[in-house]
Amino acid sequence: MTDTPAATPDPCFHCGDPIPSGAHYPISYQERVEPTCCPGCQAVAQTIIGSGNADYYRLRTDLPKSPEAALEELKNLKLYDLPEVQQSFVKSEGDLREANLILEGIVCGACVWLNERHLHSLPGVLAADINFSTRRARIRWDESRIHLSDILASIQHIGYLAYPFDSSRQEDLFRKERNTAIRRLAIAGLGMMQVMMYAVPVYLAHEDTMATDIEALMRMASLILTTPVVFYSAWPFFQGAWRDLKLKRAGMDVPVALGIGAAFTASVYGTLIGAEHVYFDSVVMFVFFLLTGRFLEMNARKRSAEAAESLIKLIPAAAVKLPGFPSTREEENIAAAKLVPGDFVLVGPGASFPADGAVAEGAANVDESLLTGESHPVAKHAGSPIIGGTLNLDSPLVVKVEKVGADTVLSGIVRLLDRALAEKPRLAMVADRVASWFVLALLVVAVAVAVIWYFVDPSRAFWITVSVLVVSCPCALALATPTALTASLGRLTRVGLLATRGHALETLAHATDFVFDKTGTLTTGEFSLLDMSIARGSREQALSIARALEQGATHPVAAALREAAGVATLDAEALHYHPGRGVEGTINGQVWRLGSPDFVGATPPVDRLPAGATLIGLADGNGGSESVLAWFALGDALRPQAKQLIDDLKALGVRLHLYSGDRPENVMALARELGIDDARGGMLPQDKLEAVKAMQQEGRIVAMTGDGVNDAPVLAQAQVSIAVDQGAEAAQAAADMVLLSSEIGRLADGVQLARKTQTIIHQNLAWSSLYNALAIPAAALGYVTPWLAGIGMSLSSLLVVLNAMRLAKPGTREND
Repeated sequence: MTDTPAATPDPCFHCGDPIPSGAHYPISYQERVEPTCCPGCQAVAQTIIGSGNADYYRLRTDLPKSPEAALEELKNLKLYDLPEVQQSFVKSEGDLREANLILEGIVCGACVWLNERHLHSLPGVLAADINFSTRRARIRWDESRIHLSDILASIQHIGYLAYPFDSSRQEDLFRKERNTAIRRLAIAGLGMMQVMMYAVPVYLAHEDTMATDIEALMRMASLILTTPVVFYSAWPFFQGAWRDLKLKRAGMDVPVALGIGAAFTASVYGTLIGAEHVYFDSVVMFVFFLLTGRFLEMNARKRSAEAAESLIKLIPAAAVKLPGFPSTREEENIAAAKLVPGDFVLVGPGASFPADGAVAEGAANVDESLLTGESHPVAKHAGSPIIGGTLNLDSPLVVKVEKVGADTVLSGIVRLLDRALAEKPRLAMVADRVASWFVLALLVVAVAVAVIWYFVDPSRAFWITVSVLVVSCPCALALATPTALTASLGRLTRVGLLATRGHALETLAHATDFVFDKTGTLTTGEFSLLDMSIARGSREQALSIARALEQGATHPVAAALREAAGVATLDAEALHYHPGRGVEGTINGQVWRLGSPDFVGATPPVDRLPAGATLIGLADGNGGSESVLAWFALGDALRPQAKQLIDDLKALGVRLHLYSGDRPENVMALARELGIDDARGGMLPQDKLEAVKAMQQEGRIVAMTGDGVNDAPVLAQAQVSIAVDQGAEAAQAAADMVLLSSEIGRLADGVQLARKTQTIIHQNLAWSSLYNALAIPAAALGYVTPWLAGIGMSLSSLLVVLNAMRLAKPGTREND
C-alpha cells in the first residue's frame, strides 16, 4: 500500500511561516478569510487592516520580521518615556518632541508607505518621514497627546521594530547590506566563469564537430549554474520590478527584470526543446556586470555621505564625570548619554567633549574643524563656551555641562542636514519625472524593436530586444543629481557651511546679488579698540590710565578699553560718571578725564584715525588741547576675511550691497574700505525688505547674509539666505544655509562649490542623455549584445557617480 504524502501546510497570511496543525487564527481580508499561524500574527494583521491600511498586503514585496522578536522589547517601551532616557535622542520644545529612530523590518517601499501612513493616523503625531536608504525615521509629536512609548508600540503592532537612532546600529545595517551584496556578486561571478567555460567550446566548435548530446549536456550544466544567479543574485531586480508594478509605475528595475527574465525563460525553453540559441552566458554576464556597477555605486554613495554621517560619531560614548567638583576631584567613568546639565566632566588632551557646556577650570586649545570648519585651533579658558564633539588638543579642561543629547549644537546641525538631504531640489525632481517617463517610452521602443526585427530577422529579434531593455535603463539619469548633491553637501559641511534646505545649493549657484548686513556679519559684532593716536607719553601708560578710570563701568566702551589694556596696574579714586559724556577720576593725585571730545575739551585728529569710529579722548584736568594724552578709536572690528570675501565675490561676477541699521557715515566708511558701491545706513527691517523686493522685481536672484533677529524677515524674503555663526536663533531658523565657522570667506567657497555642483549635474545629465541617444539606436540595430549592454549600463551609472565624487575632494583653502 502506497503512503499518501503529507499535505504541505498553508503559509501564514501575515508572516509566511507554515501554520501548525490545529492552529485556527483567522482574519478577514477583502471579504475573504485568511489564516494566520499564531495569536501574535492575528493581532498584528487585524491592527493593520482595522487601521485602514489593508493595502499593505497588496503592495509589499517581501515578508516582515516575525513579531516574536519584538514581544520582549514591548515590555520595556515605557522606559523611553523617562526624561533621562529621552535626553540623549529627543529634541524638546515645550510639549513638542522630535526624535530620530531606526526602523528594522523595512524591506521595500511598501513598508515605508505603510509606516508613514500608520504614524500619520496616530493622534498627536505631527510629522513622520522615513528614509528608505538609511532606515531612519524622523518623528515629531505632541507629548500632551501621545507618548513615545505609544508610538513605538504602535509601530510594533504592525510588525516592525523601532528604537532610538544609533550610528553603530546603522553601520551594522550597512555592513549587513554590503555583505549580502558581496554574496550576490560572488555567486554571479562564479556562475559567469563556470557558464562561460561551457559556452566557449560551443561557440568555437565548427559545424558537426560537437556531438548533439555533448552540446545538450553543456546547455543543461549552464542551466543549473545560471539558476542560482537568476533566483538569488538577480533577485533584487525582480523584487524592485514587482514592487513598482504593484504600485502601477514603471521603475528602473522593470526593464532590467524583463530582460533577465525573458532571456532566462527563453534559454530554459530552448534547452528543453533543443532550439538553436540559448542565452545563459549573456544572462550571467550582464547580471554580474549590473551587480558590480550597483555595488560600486553603493560604496561611492556611502563615501560621499560620510561627511554628514561622521558628524553623528563625533560625540564620545563615555565621559569622565567629577561628581564632587569643586570640593573633590574624584573621577567616575559613565556613559556620555547619562550626563545631565549641571554635571562637571574632565576632558583630557586628545579627547572629545561629550556635551555642550562652558569651561569651569583650565585653559587649552580646541580643534573645532570637523564641526565648524575653523582652520585654526580656538583658545579656551574659564567661561569659554564648548561645543560637544570638538577635540581638546593640549591641556586638561573641566567643563560644566549645559546641553546634552538632542539639545546640543551637534544634534541641531545633524537635524538641519537631514532636512536638506530629504528635500529634493528642482533639478532632482525633474530628473525623477523624466526617468519615470523614460522607462515607459523605453518599453514602447522595445516592443517596436521586437516587432520590426521579427519581420527582418526572427532569429535575432529576441536578443536585440533584450539588449535594448538593458542598455537603456535610466539609472545614470536618476543618479545624476542626488549623488552630486550628497557629495557637495558633505563637503560644505566639512568647511563649516551647513545647507538646511534642499534648494540652497542650486539657488546659490545662480545668485546675481549678495546683500550683507554690517554688524555681526562683515564685522565681528563686538566693540573693540581699532586704533590709537598718542599725543604724549606711551601707549601702555594711556591704556593703564583708561583702564583704571573705567574699572567699574559696564558699557561697551569701558569693556573694550579694559580688554585692550589687559591686567590692571593703577587704581583710580573719586570717580564721577557723566552719562553720555565720560568719566572723571584721580590717579596718584592727578585728575584725569576720559570721554567724548566735548568732555575733554579738545578736537580729535580725525585724519589719523579710522573713519566712522567712535573717538574717545584721555586728558588731564587742565583742559585744552595741551592736556590730551591720547585718543582712542573704538568700533566694530572688521572680520579678518571680509575684504578677501568681497574681492572673491566680485571676481565671481556677483553684485554686492551693504544694508545696515547703523549710522550712515559708519556704513559708508566700511563700504569704502571694502569696495562695495551700494551701501545704505539707517535702514529699518522693512526698508531692507523693500530693497530686496525691488531687486527681485528686476529679475535678480538675491542672496542675503545676516545674523540678527531684525534680519529674519529679509532672510525669509531672499531667494537664498545665509545666517552667520553665533547669530540669533530667529535668523538661523529663517535661513537656507548657516555659516558655522567664523571664517566668513567660506561663503565664497560655497558659491564656487555651488556653481561647480551645477556644472557636475549638467555634465552628468548630458552624459546620461548622450549615452542613451547612442546606446539605444546601436542596440536596436543589433550592434550590442546583452552582456555588452550590461557593461554599458553599469559603466554609465558608475561614471556619473565617480564624476560626482570629484565634488567631495577638498579644495586648496580647505587645507589652509
